[in-house]
Amino acid sequence: MTQDSALPRVELGRRGEDAATVLLESEGYRIVARNFRMKSGEIDLIAEKAGIICFVEVKNWSVFGAEDLARAISSRKRRRIVETSKIFLSRNREYSSAQVRYDVILLRDCTVVRRFESAFTGES
Repeated sequence: MTQDSALPRVELGRRGEDAATVLLESEGYRIVARNFRMKSGEIDLIAEKAGIICFVEVKNWSVFGAEDLARAISSRKRRRIVETSKIFLSRNREYSSAQVRYDVILLRDCTVVRRFESAFTGES
């Protein structure tokens, strides 16, 4: 058992989002929002860089492999993220001309395992 695997789920999630934030910021992204919640769902991180607005799902698990993590983003979860992103964009018109992208960052024990840029689209 690793040190992080004993953490409560919420704390493990927060630490994963912290690690993902560090990664994105090191690549020149500006974090616009964290844990943007609406009735339709939640978006873990929203980041912006050079006219691109990224809606990022962060998965931080302690015991599963990258294959399991990749399967964790179900079609239902993707639809909820897309619907929530539309609400964010309607409330934040300054991003109306931005290119929209949906990324997924997979971590194991707060260490980035894999990053999927354009992991899915906003189309049905």
